[in-house]
Amino acid sequence: MKSPNIHLYSWLWGITFSSMKQVNPFHIAIPVYNLKECREFYSTVLECEEGRSSDHWVDFNLFGHQLVIHYKPKSDEDLHTNPVDGKNVPVPHYGVVLPWEDFQNFSQKLKSKNVDFVIEPYIRFEGEVGEQATMFFLDPAGNALEFKSFKDMGQLFAK
Repeated sequence: MKSPNIHLYSWLWGITFSSMKQVNPFHIAIPVYNLKECREFYSTVLECEEGRSSDHWVDFNLFGHQLVIHYKPKSDEDLHTNPVDGKNVPVPHYGVVLPWEDFQNFSQKLKSKNVDFVIEPYIRFEGEVGEQATMFFLDPAGNALEFKSFKDMGQLFAK
């Protein structure tokens, strides 16, 4: 079964998905303290198609996966990070692994929309097994997103 609206993302981002094996869509629900602002971010900046919604939550199609933003009052908790390769990686975070060329197109689109990166797009393990591109940014509620790509997708779960 194909992921819903997969051709929408092909058109919006220039992403083909041809090099990726079909996987089951995941579902993730995240807290946001400003539903209106986050709804705008996911629909306009990330160009996610909106699904069902209520006064307290909104469904989105995030590259064929179901993302739900749920209203939750703002907390005073600071962003936590862990050091990885000399960078402060936000924890927790979520995102999508994209084909290599699609990652490049997506990161350029985000730059053109002036997304403020926590970690700018860069290459890890360049020229080595597990070579990957990665980037981190926050949504308006402070939820951390990581989008990444492997030069060889067969290395996704390599030990």
